[in-house]
Formats: sequence, C-alpha cells, structure tokens
Amino acid sequence: MTDPRTAARQGLDPGPDLLYSQDEDALRAAVRSLLADRGDPATVLAGLEADPPYDTGLWQALATGIGTAGLLVPEKFGGAGAGAREAAVVLEELGRSVTPVPYLTSAVIAVTALLGCDHGREEVAAPLAALAAGGTVGVLAVPFTTAPGRLPDPAVRAEPGGTLTGRVTSVADAAAAGLLLVPAQGPDGPALYAVEARAAGVRAESVTPLDLTRPLSHLTFDGARGRLLASGDRARTAVERALLTGAGLLASEQLGVAEWCLAEAVRYTAQRTQFGRPVGSFQALKHRMARLWLEVSSARAAARNAADALATGRDAPVAVAVAQAYCAPVAVRAAEECVQLHGGIGMTWEHPAHLFLKRAKSDELALGSPGRHREALAGLVDLAAP
Repeated sequence: MTDPRTAARQGLDPGPDLLYSQDEDALRAAVRSLLADRGDPATVLAGLEADPPYDTGLWQALATGIGTAGLLVPEKFGGAGAGAREAAVVLEELGRSVTPVPYLTSAVIAVTALLGCDHGREEVAAPLAALAAGGTVGVLAVPFTTAPGRLPDPAVRAEPGGTLTGRVTSVADAAAAGLLLVPAQGPDGPALYAVEARAAGVRAESVTPLDLTRPLSHLTFDGARGRLLASGDRARTAVERALLTGAGLLASEQLGVAEWCLAEAVRYTAQRTQFGRPVGSFQALKHRMARLWLEVSSARAAARNAADALATGRDAPVAVAVAQAYCAPVAVRAAEECVQLHGGIGMTWEHPAHLFLKRAKSDELALGSPGRHREALAGLVDLAAP
C-alpha cells in the first residue's frame, strides 16, 4: 500500500493518512509528559471530589503553556492554526489519563462553533481570541448527548433585543465555563448567542454524573442578555459542524481510554501469579487480551480516519459515524475487561480502573450513541447509492 504522503508527492489521490507526523509525535510527547507529572490517574482519583471540578493549574499549563487551547484557532486570532489531527492527539492523551479538563468542550466544540460564524465581527473574533489564549473556557449550551445531524429545536427562545429564556439540561463542563454559546430560537429563526456564564439571568444547577471527571449542569436562562453571533442557516450549520467535530474527535479520547485499559490489563496480568505462574500466561486470558488488542488497533484506524477526514473535509460525516459506531463500544469493552482482569482490586474505589469504565460509558452516550451513528451511517450510504 502506498504511503499517503508519497502518493501526494506523486500526484495521486493520497486517501486517508492514518499515520502520525513528527509534529504530532512531538505534541503527544509534550502532553504526555505534562499529564504524567500532574494529571496521572492516581492524581485524578485523589482530587475527584475537589471544588473546582478540574485542576485550574493543570488546565492553564495544558491550554496556555503547551498551547493546546488554540490548536484549531487561526493564527490571526492568536491560535496555532493547526487542525483536527493535532487536536485528536491531545484527546488521545487526555483519554489515557481521564484528566478532568474542559478540552473537548471548549477547545474543540466551542471553538468550532465560533469558527462557523463571521470572523470579521468583533462579537466573534474576541471570544475566539479569548478561547485560544486559554484564559476563558467556552461551552456550547446543548445537552451532551446531542448527536450531529439530530439537532433538536432550541430549548431557549430569544426576544428581539437578545433576551434569552429557557432551560438546557446536561451541559458538559458548564460549571467551568466563562462563556456560553447558546443556540436559540430567535425572532427570525435559529440563532446562536454568546452569554457570559455569570451574567444576570443565568443559573447553573450542578448534577451528579456517572463520570465525575466531566461535570454536567442544567442551565436556566431567565432574561439573560446575549450577543448575537450568527442567525439562520449559518447558526444551525455552525452548531452542526461543532457537534460533528466533537463527535469525530471524541473517538480519539475513546481510543486513549481503551489503550490505557489494555496496557494496564497486560501489565497487571503479567505480574499477578496463580499456581506459581503469571495469570497472563493462561491461554484463556491470552485470547481475551489478543482479541482486545485487535479491537483497539481497529479503533485507532477508525479514530485517525475521522480526525483526518475532519482536517481535509473528505467524507467527514461518514468517517465520524464509523468512528463513533466502532470506538465507543471498544472503549467500554476495554474498560470492562480491565476491571475484570484485575480481579477484586479492580472493583475498588482505590484503583483507577473504575474511572476509565465510567468515562467509557458516559462517552458512549455523548454526542450520539453508537446506535444513532449507525443509523446516520445507513442514511448517508442510502443517499450515496445510485
């Protein structure tokens, strides 16, 4: 098979590039080093019930020190001008450590929604620059289970002056947000507004999620003032693109979860002995881990394909639907196997395996369940059929 980069140099259709570039490997090394020092699973477990719900110092080091918050933001707004492939690498590493930082919601979903609006307007350019700098966390105010292509009618209504009223449930990372991007039903149709999270008329009610590393909140808007970012088809397209990008790159986080679980299961079964030999040498367990390795390897291909499709625009809806339909169940199976292969210790609060199982289960529902993505894929295939 021809290397995609070689094919491109030869003027051929390169197809998807599933490999990692040198820059991506360097970015991975930087993020992994930071997380190993300040955000490993044991540290996450120790601070799980802290307030605020995430380590602000770690977020600043990740977002500003390494510059990951601005990866998707163009350079003219203070970002790195990179793409979905680089953001996917960051999310793989965050999945490997289940780090409670608002990267997916702020640096990916909120940024992509703003990029779908008119950059020439100060109302759009200023939030983009703020998110790129890492000083502000942005959140798209939709339920975290909302799937691409299935955007419901907005739960918030906007009056002609930009006054917002309504309630949105289960918004991820809203507790950490300084800026809310609120889809609303405006006087002339769908619209997207920017609202300060602590403005008058905004109330956030924290709820206890399955995955404590990704807090959820119900948001209530009672006469809150919003700044119009986009309206009509542009607003709807911006939100749809944000959800599609979020779902596609969530597959990379799921890949990171699965990789950690597989590596930890192999490590533990190689050390734990039974009948005078490592339990990992028993044929039944070898087969289970070998089968899981094959699934994780396939998940890596699907996640990389989705990231590359988002970066190049090549059949992105199809690639995202395939990635979510496959990677979500693999992450859950890897986490379940990790817990079971650890035996009794895997069932305890003190071992971090449960963090990965809870992240995998919550990610399985986030931005559309595998079943919804399979339905979307079937529809896309029908549309493409002659």
